[in-house]
Amino acid sequence: MQRLFAAIEIPARIRDRLAQLRMPLPGARWIDPDDMHLTLRFLGDIDDLTAAECSLQLSQIDAEPFDLQIMGLGQFGNREPRAVWAGVAPNEALERLQRTTERAARSAGLPPETRNFRPHVTLARLRGSRPDAVARFLQSRGMVMTEPFRVTRFGLFSSKPGTGGGPYVLEEAYPLGAPWEQDEHD
Repeated sequence: MQRLFAAIEIPARIRDRLAQLRMPLPGARWIDPDDMHLTLRFLGDIDDLTAAECSLQLSQIDAEPFDLQIMGLGQFGNREPRAVWAGVAPNEALERLQRTTERAARSAGLPPETRNFRPHVTLARLRGSRPDAVARFLQSRGMVMTEPFRVTRFGLFSSKPGTGGGPYVLEEAYPLGAPWEQDEHD
């Protein structure tokens, strides 16, 4: 069984900028910048045959490159905060890519995703963090906005079951648009 997800890589300069937002926050386990990404579809713990079918379906996605911008911070969980994340400026091309990724996962035999797509980059996983401390962090750092970056591919990533937060491995990359439009991701 493999734990897989489809995601967009975040360029190093943007990851570095997001890592600078860190500050002491009790109960926070900060995500390593190398593991920051934007999940399009969590595929779950799947067998090798289903993983191969997912990869095939994802490889057939036809989408154009687009620009993406990180904007604002938020949290999951109110009374018991579970994660702090950086949001994404509204982007129709991203929404289309996510819907296409969802269709590919269903075509590979996976059940439909039940959660609404909320594009974000997880910055920290929280355990036992007080809501008021998280609120102070969000208030002090929440106006973050990065420069736009070009998305020229997305990937199929694996993680170790039960680790939640990396390290992640890029198993396969799927280019968007023509090959000459590709960009560096390091």
